[in-house]
Amino acid sequence: MKAINKILRSCSVKDIIGADNRMVSDIIFDSRKSADGMAFFAIKGTHVDGHDYIKSAEQNGVKVVVCERVPEVLGDDVTYYVVDDCAEALGYAASEFYDNPSRKLRLVGVTGTNGKTTIATLLYRLFFNAGYPCGLLSTIENRINNVVIPSTHTTGDQIQINEMLSKMVDAGCEYAFMEVSSHAIDQDRIAGLHFEGGIFTNLTHDHLDYHKTVAAYRDAKKKFFDNLPSTAFALTNIDDRNGMVMLQNTKAVKKTYSLRTDADFKGFVMESYFDGMEMRINRSNIFTFLVGNFNASNILAIYGTASLLGMSDEELLKEVTKLHSAPGRFQIVQSESGIIGIVDYAHTPDALKNVLDTINEIRTHNETLITVAGAGGNRDAAKRPEMSKVAAMKSDRLILTSDNPRYEDPDEIIRQMKTGVGGEYYNKVLCIADRREAIRTAVALAKKGDIILVAGKGHENYQEIKGIRYHFDDVEELTNALNNRY
Repeated sequence: MKAINKILRSCSVKDIIGADNRMVSDIIFDSRKSADGMAFFAIKGTHVDGHDYIKSAEQNGVKVVVCERVPEVLGDDVTYYVVDDCAEALGYAASEFYDNPSRKLRLVGVTGTNGKTTIATLLYRLFFNAGYPCGLLSTIENRINNVVIPSTHTTGDQIQINEMLSKMVDAGCEYAFMEVSSHAIDQDRIAGLHFEGGIFTNLTHDHLDYHKTVAAYRDAKKKFFDNLPSTAFALTNIDDRNGMVMLQNTKAVKKTYSLRTDADFKGFVMESYFDGMEMRINRSNIFTFLVGNFNASNILAIYGTASLLGMSDEELLKEVTKLHSAPGRFQIVQSESGIIGIVDYAHTPDALKNVLDTINEIRTHNETLITVAGAGGNRDAAKRPEMSKVAAMKSDRLILTSDNPRYEDPDEIIRQMKTGVGGEYYNKVLCIADRREAIRTAVALAKKGDIILVAGKGHENYQEIKGIRYHFDDVEELTNALNNRY
């Protein structure tokens, strides 16, 4: 049990109605989980408003309510704390409830459209492999040292994050690396966390179904850096036109990385292969198993972060050369047929362009590049024609297929994607809604030496259709198709 007035001491409380000395056993924002002894935070979400469920929480025994407006009918023996922003208050309250775990380790957040998962995952691997106890909060999975905990969101809610960080502290973790999504920033899911550093990767067309405008999407990312303390570092990619924007109002120590111009951490690619590349970072040459300019940029972010966290150049260079890509990120699928299979999470126009550019830079162009791609349902529809436009231009054959249609008609999503294909590319496009059949068709069309890119789902091992998740793994499907080709 903890005193609610202590849990809320970092919050800006405007008014208190009722006793200010209650003890609570837990904090929640889902009224369905409410019970006697808990404090309920009435958060206004995207689809529901927690204020509509205050009465339900009280009926389940809740005696403490944190809200932005007091209900017209007050509950018997209930204390109401009035705040300006319940989501923000929950962030600070969750930190206090779990004894501020983010201050007991070195927490680094990664934000941007592309590269978050790769950078956070590889930072975790680099430090863990070097012998440092550390944790990971990411799209693919959460980790506490070598223990894997399944992940449900790019960035968890305020309570989940602090609970996970608390477990990391208990396990002796010295570092934690965390993906920070624009949704999480906008919804104050990271409020109250103390960051040692923040990394900005890039900003491209994504999530406009939520943010509505690119400016709002950019400003959500910028808010993360605006709130970093002066004791933190802010490491930004200045090859992206929004890179310096992120640093405009930050109090953190400003650091930069670039493949194109002078920066604190400067690099360039010397040679590229399908199984890795040689690159130069500042004054050192290294080989990395990662591939492509986008991954070279990710390597710079990783190198820069580790350096800013105090890792020596000698140790850092040794560990960087051991890193392999995160699951579903330019993941090579080998086969005896001589066909090169690649699975990548690319689900935005820019990410797809990056992957295809990388393939086209490495290939001889004596082979055929076949791309299988789709777009998720109930998400930003504006990017669909842009994705197919890029894929058609940069591939020899394109198969448009289903991704996670969710509650949309897959054929309609494919129709929208096809509108982006210019007339000169129509003859290279096939439309096959069944993703498994689309992958099999790509393999059937390929010959020895050809390249197949399956884009969009990457590490995901499911397909979401009408609210149900069915097992579907692009790596499995491509591997099976290649092995059973004849």
